[in-house]
Amino acid sequence: MSETKSILLSSAMRYGLSLGIYWVIKYLFFILSVSMPFFSFVYWGMSLAVPFIAYFLTKRYRADIGGNISFLHAWQFGVLIYFFAALIVSLMHYVFYRYIADPSLLSNTIQQTLILLKEMKAGEDVINSVSQLQLTPIHMAVQGIFNNVFYGIVLSIPVAAIVCRNNVTGRI
Repeated sequence: MSETKSILLSSAMRYGLSLGIYWVIKYLFFILSVSMPFFSFVYWGMSLAVPFIAYFLTKRYRADIGGNISFLHAWQFGVLIYFFAALIVSLMHYVFYRYIADPSLLSNTIQQTLILLKEMKAGEDVINSVSQLQLTPIHMAVQGIFNNVFYGIVLSIPVAAIVCRNNVTGRI
């Protein structure tokens, strides 16, 4: 098994690049959905397809390493492809918030959140914390990386369970 783990990182980078390109295309539909709401459906459809794509990539990786993979190995691969894809799409997030979006978008979002929190009668400590936020394009890009890696950690669990359950070695 140690032989197969030696290619884990390079394979995760390669497959993560393809997933990252998919996420960039998906994010373009998100950007377009602001002016054309139909693209919102395309964006959400592509978002729902991500775990299935991760399954097929993990299954393909399993075939690359000989057809047998442990749960932990499959889970590690899944988390890594989400990580590398998150790095790719974070560039698009940065470009969007820095050059495409209205410069006041982030500050307006915080102001709208404060209004909503006050209407909901949220605690003063929550309102003060939100009012202290100073979001920048780099903050949004890094937050996107953290979000996508978290989703990868969670969504790779069922994918790894399914992929390692269906190992092909030893089957007739």
